[in-house]
Order: sequence, then C-alpha cells, then structure tokens
Amino acid sequence: MQISHAIKWAVCVLAALNLAVVQARDLVVRNGVVLTMNDSMPRAGAVAVRDGYILAVGSEADALGAVADDHDSIDLGGKTLLPGFVDSHGHAFGVGLQASVANLLPPPDGEGADIEALINLLRDWSQESADTVERIDWIVGFGYDNAQLAEQRHPTRDDLDRVSTDFPVLVIHQSGHLGAVNSKALASIGITADTPDPPGGVYRRREGSTEPNGVLEEYALFGVLFPFAAGFDDEFNDQLVIKGTRTLASFGYTTAQEGRATATGLQAMRRVAERGELAIDLVSYPDVLAVKDIEVSREYRNNYRVAGVKLTIDGSPQGKTAWLSHPYHVPPAGQTTDYDGYAAIDEETTLAAIDGAFAKGWQILVHSNGDAATDRLLAAIEQSQSRYPDVDNRPVLIHGQVLRRDQVQRLDELGIFPSLFPMHTFYWGDWHRDSVLGPERADNISPTGWLMERNMKFASHHDAPVALPDSMRVLSATVTRRSRSGDILGPTHRVPVETALKAMTIWPAWQHFEEDSKGSLEVGKLADFVVLSADPTGVPGDQLADLHVVQTFKRGELIYQRPE
Repeated sequence: MQISHAIKWAVCVLAALNLAVVQARDLVVRNGVVLTMNDSMPRAGAVAVRDGYILAVGSEADALGAVADDHDSIDLGGKTLLPGFVDSHGHAFGVGLQASVANLLPPPDGEGADIEALINLLRDWSQESADTVERIDWIVGFGYDNAQLAEQRHPTRDDLDRVSTDFPVLVIHQSGHLGAVNSKALASIGITADTPDPPGGVYRRREGSTEPNGVLEEYALFGVLFPFAAGFDDEFNDQLVIKGTRTLASFGYTTAQEGRATATGLQAMRRVAERGELAIDLVSYPDVLAVKDIEVSREYRNNYRVAGVKLTIDGSPQGKTAWLSHPYHVPPAGQTTDYDGYAAIDEETTLAAIDGAFAKGWQILVHSNGDAATDRLLAAIEQSQSRYPDVDNRPVLIHGQVLRRDQVQRLDELGIFPSLFPMHTFYWGDWHRDSVLGPERADNISPTGWLMERNMKFASHHDAPVALPDSMRVLSATVTRRSRSGDILGPTHRVPVETALKAMTIWPAWQHFEEDSKGSLEVGKLADFVVLSADPTGVPGDQLADLHVVQTFKRGELIYQRPE
C-alpha cells in the first residue's frame, strides 16, 4: 500500500487556515483490475483519490483505510483501470477539424472506399452542413487514402468538379501531407499552368501538360491550407479545439497534443483554456518556421501550455513524399525509378531551427519519416548538443518510420526520444510492403524491436487526424503489427502488451517532462484514469483492437462515459 501523509497534512493545514477551499469527497475506485505502470507495484486492487490526486494504491482495504468515512466509490465491475493515456504525438486542433468536415476515411473508420464514394460523401456533407459551407465558403473533406481507394489514385480536379463548380472543394489526404482541390479552388487560389512548384512542394500536372490536375503535395498543400484556415472566425476555431479535445478524451487521452500549431490555432487554444473549457490537459508545439513570439512553459494554465516547438523535415511515406536514402519500391506517377522523395526544408533551415531551440532551452519535436531526413536530424542534434552541452530539452523524433538500425543506435547515444508510429502497420502495412518500400524495408518500419534491444524508452502515437485517435488501435498495432490483409509486418518488432502500454502512458509523460505527475498510478500523481472494457494483458493480441474505452477521468472527475 502507498499512502500520502503529505496530502493529508496539506488538507489539515488549509482547514486550519480557514481558507475558502471547496473539498470534493474522497473517492475509491475498486472491484476491478488496476494496471499501474509502476514497476514496484504493477497491479493493484483499488485506488483512493483526494482532491484530484492519488492518495493510495493497493488492496481495496488499503484504499478504504486511506479515505474519510464519508467518501464516494466507483465499482469497476471487473473492468480495468489504467493511467490516462498521454498523447505522444497528435493534432488536437486537426481532430476538431476532422470531426467538423466530411469524413472520407476508408473502412473501418469511414466509407471512403472509392472515388465515387468520396464524391457522394462530400455532396451529402455539403447538404447536411449547408450553414458551415456558407460560413467557411468551402466544401471540405478529410481522410481519403489513395492506397485504399479502389482506383489506387488520388481524386483530381475533374473528380471534385462533380461535387461543385460553385464552391471551392478541398479534400485532405489521410496523411495530412497531400490533398486535392477542384477547378474553382485552383482559380480562387491563383494556381495556373504557369505557376511554379513551391519550395518543398509539388503541384501535380495533367499528363503531357503543365496544367495542374488538382493534386497538391506538401508545401503546395500547406500553401492552400494555411490561408484557408485563416478564414475561420474565432468561434469556429474555438469549437475545433473543444471538439478535438473531447474526441481525444473519448479514446482515453487525458493529455492531448497539438503537434504543429499555427498562430491561429494557438490563439484558439488560449481562448478556450482561459474560459475553462478544456476538459483535459493540452500541450501545443508551434511550427517553429511559421509562428513568431513563442512563449514556452513547463507550467499549465487552465489545462494548457506551449511545451516547445515543432519542425518538419520531410513528408509522408504512404504519400511517397518522405525523403529516403534509397528509391521507392514503386515510384509515384510521373516519377522515375530513382525517385527517393525530397526534403521539405533545406539543410541550413534545419540546422538553424534546431540550434535556435537549443539556444533557448526549448524542447523540439522533429517530424522525420525517411532515413535520409533522419540523417540530417541526427547531424543537426549532434551539432547543437556540442554547442549547448548543458541543455536538457529532451528532443523528440516524430515518426521515424524508415529508421535504420545504425540510426537507432545514434538516437540512443544522442538521447533523442523516439515517438514512433506502429499504427502504420495496420493502416498502410500492405501498401508499404507492395508499393512504398518493398518487403524488406517494410518489415522494419517503426522498428520498436531495435529500441527494445537497447532498453530505450519510446512512445506509440496516433498522429490524428491522420487516423482516428483510437488508443486501442494504437495498442493493437504496436503489439501485433498485423496489416489489413492479416500479414504480420516485422514480427521481431512486436511489443509485449505491458511495454506497449508504457509507450502510451509513463514514457510519453516523460517525453513531456511530466513523469512526476502523470503516466502511472502512484501516490501524489494526478488522478487521471481510463477504464477499459477488459484487461489488455489478459486477452489474445488479435482481440486488443476490439477493446474499448468505457470511462475517462481527469483529476478524479468523470469527463467521458461510453454510451450504452
């Protein structure tokens, strides 16, 4: 049993001083499986809570002995209690957008199975959400995936012209790194046959012509997205933050991340936080190349803080824009067999951004998917560490899907925390094997086995809205690495359930410098909980994706209840 005498003493002092503190009743959570993520007591029978903090962890008798006689009780009914999930990398603001526009995700998360389905989904949404269309003056959908479409291609301007010729139409690829627009959108943005490709991006062209076909890669897409989003009013942006964080809470996340915040998004997150409308904690990382006047803090204010900055070096492997050291297995349309992707920014910009973060002592999250991009990241971190050897900023590699074994060793040596994306093995495993990387490299995407060989901490993330922020899908993919077709992609990289859970709780808490208050069920930590329908350590691996979040608690308060 663990009991915090310090918490009891503090409560007594407050009472003695007659401070106007409203005390909630003590709480005991009991009659279920308790997975603590604390190696000194991995499993327990009950947890006691006082004023939003854990008071005791142990047997039911231990918990009851720690609380006042007049207390509340939650009967788990045999279900499983864990620490609330900590979002290692995602986009809470983007999740809100995903929840607000047409859902184009392919099965099992949506109905976007072919281009005809996309067109119908966009038409239906534009009719059902006519007020939103009028408000933002666009028809928008999120989540299509050319790898899962029957046609095995991106929708073009001609396809999207069938949705509307009166409104601009924008569809965003599931990766968030590509998209497509209709002819009205191209005209409104001013993209013509004479428009050159932007640095770090591509306007795809009609075959045999310079006329844009509507498909946009990387900074060509971002050049549309940022002005498009800048047109949202404050109320709409605030609702994106609220919807995004509520969606994340429904999947058991008690700490969310906005992993590439814009200036507009930052303003919305601050407004929502100041009004006390964040049900969970939210950490944001502004785009270091796009946002000015950044103020980083280790302290939350109304459940919100800017925790560091974000840099993006390359693109998406499933979209074939990630920067590789060897060519893609099957090059994208219009490219030659030696095509190996490209960097989104040049070497000088990369070095300056990382060095600037170290100079300020800021944590920096770096999106690097391809191994060529990661080579550049490693060189930049090594340079900055040599210049600022006393800075402890826990730099983070985001994604690292095409890591080589030698790069894993360098991550370990340089103290770079890997936040990996094993969920790709389910969503795009077959595509990586057959088209993106080929069988050998595909087996080693998100190489968690190599990390475990070195006893490295790591995190498993969802990168929503790239996919739904489905914590059980994250867990399942990290443990099984089973693709949509049933293939197991890289069996040596499969992770034990207990380790996979740490990669969703205590280790990402460490990533955020919050391991002393979150990530495990220990005395003195926040009473951030998730209740699962069954014990993930007690079901076959192939059933993990079928588990669901029943309840989510923040500081001991129920913030999500799964509908019956």
